[in-house]
Amino acid sequence: MIESELFGFEAGAFTSAQKRRVGKIEYANGGTFFLDEIESMPMPLQIKLLRVLEERKIEPLGSNKVVDLDIRFVAAAKVDLKELVARGEFREDLYYRLNVLNVQIPPLRERKEDISLLFQHFTAIASSRFGTDAPKLDAEQLYRLQSHNWPGNIRELRNTAERFVLMGGESVLEKSGDGCAQTGMTLADKVGHFERSLLQDALQENEGRLIDVQQQLGLPRKTLYDKMRKYGLDKGDFKG
Repeated sequence: MIESELFGFEAGAFTSAQKRRVGKIEYANGGTFFLDEIESMPMPLQIKLLRVLEERKIEPLGSNKVVDLDIRFVAAAKVDLKELVARGEFREDLYYRLNVLNVQIPPLRERKEDISLLFQHFTAIASSRFGTDAPKLDAEQLYRLQSHNWPGNIRELRNTAERFVLMGGESVLEKSGDGCAQTGMTLADKVGHFERSLLQDALQENEGRLIDVQQQLGLPRKTLYDKMRKYGLDKGDFKG
């Protein structure tokens, strides 16, 4: 079934094949084909994918004609593929064929500074979809978001944002709940994370206008500049 979805098939290629169907790879010809969670791909299919990558051609099931491809392949994995290769669970030749350019995306717990902006992004999407306004995120709720380890990564944050829009502010990481207190953080670390997120939110809300940020946060100009320099914040990143 996976093979027919990727490569397509001709009418009569198998019992239920009533008419020709273009596979996902051929459908993406001329563009980019994204393989998410490629570590779950069955080993026999890995061999066929390797052949496609090498030859830039596919042959639909039940066909003797090949289709030339002009296509970019991008693959993502949530585990270390090198470890799977070492255990014999992923083909080494496919790994090295895919590994032309490697982009490592840190988990959310390692980029706390992104949490506030991502949460606002997901609440905006949810508000538009559900036709309602998102409740205002207060300082205590923001701290809970910053302190949480996010084992479910971006998906967990997105679901939390949707719950926030649907059920209100108290749904955001309930105090009693989910072990959200981050271990290994000093008081200074926690204060720093919190202070940076407040500055980031104010810059975002005021589109980088520092006079408005000063007034909102009650900060002298020099203090605001010093803190922005400390946390690597640039007003130009928030304009528009």
